[in-house]
Amino acid sequence: MNITELTGLTGDTICAVSTPAGRGGIAVIRVSGPEALDIVQRRWQGKPLAEMTSHTVHLGHLVDTKGDMLDEAVLTVFKAPNSFTGEDVVELACHGSTWIQQQVVQTLIDAGCRHAAAGEFTRRAFANGRMDLSQAEAVADVIEAQSRAAHHVAMNQMRGRYSDELKKLRDKLLHFTALIELELDFSEEDVTFADRSEVTALAREIHTLISRLADSYSDGNAIRNGLPVAIVGQTNAGKSTLLNALLRDNRALVSDIHGTTRDTIEDTVFMGGTLFRFIDTAGIRQSSDTVERMGIERTWQAIDKANVVLWVVDVTSADTSMAHDILNRCEGKALIAILNKTDLDDDVAARSELNDILPEGTQVVAISAKSESDIESLRNLIVETASLPDVDSDAVIVTNARHYQALTHARDAIARAIDGLDSGLSGDLLGQDIRECLHWLGEITGEITTDAILGEIFTHFCVGK
Repeated sequence: MNITELTGLTGDTICAVSTPAGRGGIAVIRVSGPEALDIVQRRWQGKPLAEMTSHTVHLGHLVDTKGDMLDEAVLTVFKAPNSFTGEDVVELACHGSTWIQQQVVQTLIDAGCRHAAAGEFTRRAFANGRMDLSQAEAVADVIEAQSRAAHHVAMNQMRGRYSDELKKLRDKLLHFTALIELELDFSEEDVTFADRSEVTALAREIHTLISRLADSYSDGNAIRNGLPVAIVGQTNAGKSTLLNALLRDNRALVSDIHGTTRDTIEDTVFMGGTLFRFIDTAGIRQSSDTVERMGIERTWQAIDKANVVLWVVDVTSADTSMAHDILNRCEGKALIAILNKTDLDDDVAARSELNDILPEGTQVVAISAKSESDIESLRNLIVETASLPDVDSDAVIVTNARHYQALTHARDAIARAIDGLDSGLSGDLLGQDIRECLHWLGEITGEITTDAILGEIFTHFCVGK
């Protein structure tokens, strides 16, 4: 099966609006395929496309099937293979009227184009070897980037930094396989070409490199989707009020009734240039109510997934009966203890009791979420406490869940190979684990894939990209 068959592409010429939907000053319609130049020529009045050199811009007019003028437009031509898709590509910049956009696309379809499916331009770039699958996925991440950090990580991936890391891993694995298979070829002569200590050292190095990539997913996911911050505490401690204060919006329902919040409520906000995803949770207490207990279980899950935990304590009650359970679950997390409702009471005894049970070095801040007293100080503290990698460096950070899953499978495979080396396993069995490791790395870059996987990836793209 060739790459065109594998990717489900038909080799026809496609078109779509590549700029966001709606009215604007300018809209760009992209055309790609073997007949792109001929089809556009049928609707173009200006310099003939056949006489244009690649990567040049021209002014002219677009006409409909009757020859009536649709719009004055700017045409940019990119000739294969030096284009985004690797095919002949024409981009038409016209006025941003939705009617004009629709008419231009319709007249191109009438001239022989097919309307592009979601992500089909990028899918063709992958099929034609312009980028591997991880780079293609990064195109969508660049479009969706909500922060400087997310943009930087996505650009690094699109430019091939991630692919380079995977290529190095693949080369090491192939060297490992060559050593093992060479040994197998001469097994009858009882000759060992692969020094087991050298091979073991190589396998451990590969395991370390894969682990580094897989372990970066926690930070990468936070950069891409917002660093998760769980707001936890007992019922009626003011967690929902705090969420609203941090977001500067009445996002969560606030009530004096205990147990109002039965599920997690999430929203994002930028602070200090970082995207934070705040998660308001159900109050923690002993309860026989089935629904409330389900909400509390989700609170524990939110803590497990959070990078930062805000433990909200009501200073007017000084109830720390659930403190032991909360602190045990927060072990290893960045923890900020918040003494709330200082507008009602500032109980020195409550502060002292809390300090006695907090882990050494825990940050403590006193606020009033209701009056928003000292909320700005809390925001600054959250930004300082958040620990994300320096995205200005060349470090490769994994942000894609599909890649993370493949890396964990690859890590498991190389770990089995290491165990096999330690126990003296034969080379043919070791080779199976190494081939499996190569398989999972190949799924990331698209060297090994299926049409179902590609369909799932590219249908999440916007039309026109």
